[in-house]
Amino acid sequence: MEQLVLQMENYLECWKQFNHFINLARAKSFSTEDENQFLEIKSVLTQQLEMLLTAIDGGGTTREEIHSLIGDAPSLRYLSELSENSQRNVENRWHKVFITWQSLLGQLKVKLRELEGQSFFSSLFGRKKS
Repeated sequence: MEQLVLQMENYLECWKQFNHFINLARAKSFSTEDENQFLEIKSVLTQQLEMLLTAIDGGGTTREEIHSLIGDAPSLRYLSELSENSQRNVENRWHKVFITWQSLLGQLKVKLRELEGQSFFSSLFGRKKS
C-alpha cells in the first residue's frame, strides 16, 4: 500500500508538469526542448495510468477521459494555437482529472493509515498472547 501511495504521488507530480506545459502553450513561451519534455510527460502519464488502474479499483476518472485529454494535446504548438475558450476547456479537463486523482490519493492514505494502525495493534496483541 505504501508503494502505491508513492506511485500515486509521483503520478500527480507528472500531472502538475502537464499543467505547467499547458501554461507554457497558453503563454506561447516554449522551446523545442519543452516540446520534447511535454511528449515525455504524456508518455509517462499514459503508462503510469495503466499501472495505477490495475492496482486500484476504479476511480472517478476513466481511462477514456485521460486518453482523450492527452490526445487532445498533441503538442505545445497545437495548444498554443487553440482559441482561448478551447485552452480553458483543456485546463478545466486537466483540473477535473487532477482533483479526482488527488481524492484517490487521499483515500489511499486513509487506507494506509488504517493498515498501519492494524499492524501496530496486531503486533501488540500478538505479543501479549505469546
